[in-house]
Amino acid sequence: MSIHSSVILGTNVEVGEYAVIEMGVRIGDRVTIGAHAVIKEGTVIGDDVEIGDHVVLGKRPGSNKKMARKPATELPPLAIDNEVVIGSHVTLYRGLSLAEGVFIGDHVSIREQIFIDRHTIIGRHAMIEPNTRIGKNVTIQTGCYVTADTIIEDHVFIGPCCSMSNDKYMASGKGTHTGPHIKAHAKIGNHATLLPAIVIGEHAVVGAGAVVTKDVPEKAVTMGNPARVKS
Repeated sequence: MSIHSSVILGTNVEVGEYAVIEMGVRIGDRVTIGAHAVIKEGTVIGDDVEIGDHVVLGKRPGSNKKMARKPATELPPLAIDNEVVIGSHVTLYRGLSLAEGVFIGDHVSIREQIFIDRHTIIGRHAMIEPNTRIGKNVTIQTGCYVTADTIIEDHVFIGPCCSMSNDKYMASGKGTHTGPHIKAHAKIGNHATLLPAIVIGEHAVVGAGAVVTKDVPEKAVTMGNPARVKS
């Protein structure tokens, strides 16, 4: 393992084989770090956190000449609160903040400029893009794609393989990017597709496989392609 001399380690920290912990990292008490984990410069980790094998924490976003929306260059360190569980082969970017008790499944990628509130679950193979806010006690299941510029309020359930979009013009350079806004207690079924800037009302239900092109009123049930509110 490789631990920079400036790293602050709490008590009863377990570090796996071949782990790398870079300059200025702060780690709380009773933290478990898996084998081959890489914790990048400045990352802050609370108490009682579990980190799986082959994890990268605090990665900086990359870019190229073609990319229209360049990622932010000035980002605060990755911040992980107490009792967070992070599976194996996970990549968490700098500029992300995880609140207490968040659970991250294996093979998840979560980008910068994101806040995930307390006790939320992010399922295996999910991808969450930048400039997104996710409330507390949310469940995002396996294989979901959460586009950039999305708001997900408290107690939302999102079934496996849901996909979201934030660009009406598909990289043409027109318009602004706005992801869906999913309000509290809404439920989204398996393989649903949510188009840009739609609002899913509180306690609304989106059926499995629905393609949602318009706002869904609170407590409504919508299904189909295009999705229509069930009367």
